[in-house]
Amino acid sequence: MAKGTENRVFGKRAPQHVLIFASGEKIRHMTIRPWMAALTFCFLAVFAIGYLAATSYLVIRDDLIGATMARQARMQHDYEDRISALRAQLDRITSRQLLDQQVVEQKVEKLLEQQSALFSRHGKLGSLLNRAEESGLTGPEPSAPVTSHSPLKERQASMNGGGGLQAIDKLLSGKTAATPLDTSSALGYTSLRENISDRADRVFSRVTLSLKNLEKEQLVKIADLTTGASETADAITAILRRTGVEVASAPKAASANGVGGPYLEPQTDIGAFDASLDDLDAALSRLESVRETARDLPFGNPAPGHAITSRYGNRIDPFLGRLALHAGIDFEAETGQDVKATGSGRVVTAGASGGYGNMVEIDHGQGTTTRYGHLSKILVKEGDTVAAGDVVGRAGSTGRSTGPHVHYEVRRGGNAIDPIHFLNAGMKLTTYLK
Repeated sequence: MAKGTENRVFGKRAPQHVLIFASGEKIRHMTIRPWMAALTFCFLAVFAIGYLAATSYLVIRDDLIGATMARQARMQHDYEDRISALRAQLDRITSRQLLDQQVVEQKVEKLLEQQSALFSRHGKLGSLLNRAEESGLTGPEPSAPVTSHSPLKERQASMNGGGGLQAIDKLLSGKTAATPLDTSSALGYTSLRENISDRADRVFSRVTLSLKNLEKEQLVKIADLTTGASETADAITAILRRTGVEVASAPKAASANGVGGPYLEPQTDIGAFDASLDDLDAALSRLESVRETARDLPFGNPAPGHAITSRYGNRIDPFLGRLALHAGIDFEAETGQDVKATGSGRVVTAGASGGYGNMVEIDHGQGTTTRYGHLSKILVKEGDTVAAGDVVGRAGSTGRSTGPHVHYEVRRGGNAIDPIHFLNAGMKLTTYLK
């Protein structure tokens, strides 16, 4: 449409402006519409406002930067003063801490020495405890010393909940210093140090007491085992002597003749401990010796569970009908039943022997022998070594006998003695020889 024409549908349109650009023979037309004019105006307004804002910022920027730098300078100065004050306090704290650490290290070194001594003692005691257990001596197990598998700190942690040891760890590692740059923390270090020192002292006191108790428990255990071994050996010795077997007596302890004096705690030094170990070793050796003697001698039963039909002593001879000495004991038995050695020893006779019929004789040492007569069958030969309970033959009625039975004799120095004493002693020794 041409400029100023009417729109038959919508009425008149807004007037448009046409700009003509001529350059030589070239002519260009540009139509300016109202919205383009409005957009251009808005752009110019925004640009003007931005320009004014930028200009204002540049004007006041120097003042803002100056104020900020002054504030930072004041803060840095205050911070440096604060650091200097805290550094001085930390220097004083560090010197105190070094002193505390030296004291704690000395205490720990002393405790470790005690621990090492206890561990060494326990090692010496271990073999003796095994011997005592093998000997049947029972009692409460001794407390194990603090070892690498049961560290001092772990043991004390179980006693004290670990709180005191944490304080010790901090003292030893230097962690009690107030590392944060905080005046209140540094000023409160004195009370913290006192609390840690008190707690560490309590921990060391408890650990020291625990180690001393371990020493006492070890010495008490050794004394109990020594007493038990000595009493058992004395009991076995008394039984052996009643059967005519002489056993060497135990040497009297130096304290056996004590009649009084003030009570003092037992010594816990190395010398006393070693002496107590020597006493225990001697007591166990004596117990083992008398037990070995008792096991070798004929304290067993040749026919367990069978009744005695004829005892040792004078009786009417079944063949002559007159009084005669019966040199042994007869046990009821059927032909072919086992006849067992009553003690360990060496077979010196295995064959026919006059009125004994088939007989086995065993030498048990110390001049003591046993004879097993009227056997239907002999199961050993001369020179054999037998142990208590080994079957040496079968019951029978060979030789001068009126029926199957087991004839059993005990002889010392070639002379017959009553076997009942050995049988009775054997029943009493059963408890001690287990």
